[in-house]
Amino acid sequence: MNYFIRLLLLVTTVTGLSDTQFAIAAPTTAIAPAPTPCTSLLNQKFEALQGGTRDMCEYAGKVVLVVNTASYCGYTKQYEGLQAIFDKYRERGLVVIGFPANDFGKQEPGSNAEVADFCERTYKVKFPMMAKTSVVEGTANPLHEALAKSTGQRPKWNFHKYLIGRDGKTVSSFSSRVEPESTELTTEIERLLSLATKK
Repeated sequence: MNYFIRLLLLVTTVTGLSDTQFAIAAPTTAIAPAPTPCTSLLNQKFEALQGGTRDMCEYAGKVVLVVNTASYCGYTKQYEGLQAIFDKYRERGLVVIGFPANDFGKQEPGSNAEVADFCERTYKVKFPMMAKTSVVEGTANPLHEALAKSTGQRPKWNFHKYLIGRDGKTVSSFSSRVEPESTELTTEIERLLSLATKK
């Protein structure tokens, strides 16, 4: 008599269950959590720098750092810090998104392909980058227009930063001078990452 049959007989004897009453419970199936709703702020689509379309709703529930970038600016070295904080916090829910713009000092004159090559070759950028756009009043893309209205602050130069909370509504603004790895910015990133998303 094998072990399983002996075990079955022992259980039915102890519990008083007949063979027909004895049943093995089926394993329960885990229920996946409901997706985080996409707010009107993120409910937008953009062309990606290397082609295709990027739906901002895929970042719902994350902390999103939006930065208008340029390849030939005194702040261009901030790409290093942006990649560093993306690497550090991405597993906790941070995404950095670059929006190349030629609005200030004509410091992003190249094509999308040239910008992509520069970012990869010079700074090994791995965070999402959108196609060239505008961020200034009158010609700003819809996301930057909404961010400006939400904070009352528009970019005055390249590498202005907007930080969007997990709720897709809370927004803070940081000037170009605020370095990506500065205490001022990382403290707010960590605070927002620590907050649970409200369904």
